[in-house]
Amino acid sequence: MEMTILFYVFAALTVVSAFVVVFARSLIYSAFSLLFTFMGVAGLYVLLSADFIAVAQIMVYIGGILILLVFGVMLTRQATDVEISASTLRIVPASAIVWLTLATLILVFYRTQWTEVRVLPSIEGTTMELGELLMTTYVLPFEVAGILLLVTVMGAALIARRQEVSTDV
Repeated sequence: MEMTILFYVFAALTVVSAFVVVFARSLIYSAFSLLFTFMGVAGLYVLLSADFIAVAQIMVYIGGILILLVFGVMLTRQATDVEISASTLRIVPASAIVWLTLATLILVFYRTQWTEVRVLPSIEGTTMELGELLMTTYVLPFEVAGILLLVTVMGAALIARRQEVSTDV
């Protein structure tokens, strides 16, 4: 029973804060409400016993992307005062897409054969199994991905530095 209540709390937190992200007039309000959206999704991952993905959600999206967005908005002087306008030109296609998606979800909901499945959350979690797989079976792809990300960051820093030097001259 308490898992059901927690699910509805995290789902409501995610949906309501996502609406604030979309409909807020200020970029800073949208950026800060994105924090609650990400936290709600991380809470849903915890309820699914996907603790590794929940921690990755917090570290990558909240610790990296969201902080970058907030600093980008706050360090840009004019961005905090920008009013986002929603003209009717964009509202009509967006509303059509929303209604089409909602109709599809309702159709899928009613055509699905629902059976009650009780899944108890594992006490151990998934982190140990993922760690063993990444360090044994998938160690080569894991290391290649790490090297690729390192080279990408170094290349981006080099390109940014060249552009900075060339604009100063």
